[in-house]
Amino acid sequence: MRTANLLIFLIVLLLNGGCSSTNQQSGDDMWSLASARKSDLRLGVYVTAQTVEQLFTTEGGRREAISVLKCNGITKVYLEVYRCGLVISPEVLKTSVALLKRNGFEVVGGIATLPGGEIGIPQQGPLTWLNWQNPRSQNDMRKIMEDTAPIFDTFIVDDFFCTSDTSMESKAAKGERSWSEYRRALLTEVAQKVIINPAKAKNPAIKIIIKYPQWYDRFHLFGYDVSTEPKLFDGVWVGTETRGQYTQRYGFVQPYEGFINYRWISTLAAEKIGGAWFDHGDCTDIDFIEQAWQSVLAGAKELVIFNFDSFISGHPGHHLLRQNFNKLADLANTIASNPVKGVTGYKPANSDAGGDLYLMDYIGMFGISLVPESKYPDNSEVIFLPTQAATDRDILPKIIKSLDKGAKIIMTTGFLVNANGGVQLARLAGVHYCTTTSYKSIESVISEGYNKSLKFPMSMDYEVIPDGAKVLLETSGKHPFLVQNKNLFVVNTHTFSQQDFDAVGEVLLCPRQIGLLELPRSWMNTIREAFSTKDEPVLDAISRVSMQQLGDHSFVLHNYNQEATVINLKLPKDGSYVDGFSGKPLPSTGKNMHLDLAPRSRIWVKRNGEN
Repeated sequence: MRTANLLIFLIVLLLNGGCSSTNQQSGDDMWSLASARKSDLRLGVYVTAQTVEQLFTTEGGRREAISVLKCNGITKVYLEVYRCGLVISPEVLKTSVALLKRNGFEVVGGIATLPGGEIGIPQQGPLTWLNWQNPRSQNDMRKIMEDTAPIFDTFIVDDFFCTSDTSMESKAAKGERSWSEYRRALLTEVAQKVIINPAKAKNPAIKIIIKYPQWYDRFHLFGYDVSTEPKLFDGVWVGTETRGQYTQRYGFVQPYEGFINYRWISTLAAEKIGGAWFDHGDCTDIDFIEQAWQSVLAGAKELVIFNFDSFISGHPGHHLLRQNFNKLADLANTIASNPVKGVTGYKPANSDAGGDLYLMDYIGMFGISLVPESKYPDNSEVIFLPTQAATDRDILPKIIKSLDKGAKIIMTTGFLVNANGGVQLARLAGVHYCTTTSYKSIESVISEGYNKSLKFPMSMDYEVIPDGAKVLLETSGKHPFLVQNKNLFVVNTHTFSQQDFDAVGEVLLCPRQIGLLELPRSWMNTIREAFSTKDEPVLDAISRVSMQQLGDHSFVLHNYNQEATVINLKLPKDGSYVDGFSGKPLPSTGKNMHLDLAPRSRIWVKRNGEN
């Protein structure tokens, strides 16, 4: 059945001119192009154990798979050895690896540590993860690693290396620790005893990679420890699978999250950071390719696509990936030496988010070039401090030192309430220190003297009472949203808390749509002004238009709206500008630029003549 689908897919490709990509050098097929540009950007694909069994157990299936891989410019293949009870035999793996290597592919092993059949003990919890406390789970996974490690030079652990088990044996092992503390300690130990050490005992040269999912603000709750694991593993890959921002299936995740997740983990993984990983789930063709753009903007030099089964059945996003590959590679080449810069968002490792879960994603969707950092950014001109930053118990003197240097600080009310030195910070910010939760659902705001209704309500956790601070934005109920006292700003909002997740039974991803992205244009411009940095472009636009500034002073604009929009820019320098993707000139008058952005489109604004 699967082989028949492959043949149909290949016939369709041939009828449409094969896999040749438009906007590439004449005469170059996709395989040649991708092979030539591997140093700038590499394409990889993950093949699940089920697909390995269905395709790679026969010579014909393997040959057809190679044809599809080459048509799509995929030069690196991740072969999974186990998933959900299915173990692939070493003989099939050895034969497949040898054939792929002979045909010019790099091959990596992979595992999805999920229970199934007689392998592992399922957790007692809402998801189908393992009970890692149970010896059987550990022993079964150790055996698989020992059997397959000799076959591969590199091996990746897919993003199920976590647990939310609440069985009696886990409760007993947990003791007085929090679930987060217990699970992080457990998985750090398991990583060494079950994954890394057994594999390297059988194959000392093997490199083991950990792949993190995209739900960065909840890692620590389920055992991912980003402070210990990057030190143990040889490489770190990052999930940028944001999927459809307008749909509930995968949680209304904002496209900017892929950038935030990758860049934040890169500050912890350092030189071990490697590929970005995204999939087809809940994706239109545009959703699919937008994951690639944010992955590259974050600094990824390799895009790993999950999974190969979708290349067999076909997906419209594959055409866009082939069509845009050269542009993505050009951008990746520039990002390598000129990474995105801007406002620094501070999120320490393993930090609780309170009511600011995934807030950084939304700040990015406001058109603010927000770059996350896991260490306090001593030398940043503009610093954003959500609740997560309150985990740093030495935060007060760091803030005072930054203010003395002339830095601008934007704090959320959640941070202010939870931070050490909150009383003093409130005094500096010109507001009363108030820790009483006063949850409010806001359905309209004041904009240009009128009430503007929101399609989705937004929320506030705490009351902001100015005591010297200037109110910049307020709701129709006269609740301050943004206040300023000199270089200190306080923003009063709420994205999601654990209670919001519990209310709808969500575990990992955004539980609902919120009104932050429905705020009027005037609000967007005021918020951007609060976050503004010196000598950088000034954006006048609606929400869901992102602006990411590169180190070479160029910047990428992306319209994530379903409709076309008009934006205005005030540029730091006058002159002529071009779109770095197309080379076409952009209209500008002096330092002013007026652009029409089509729905779900992007422009790379570069000064003419600058590489």
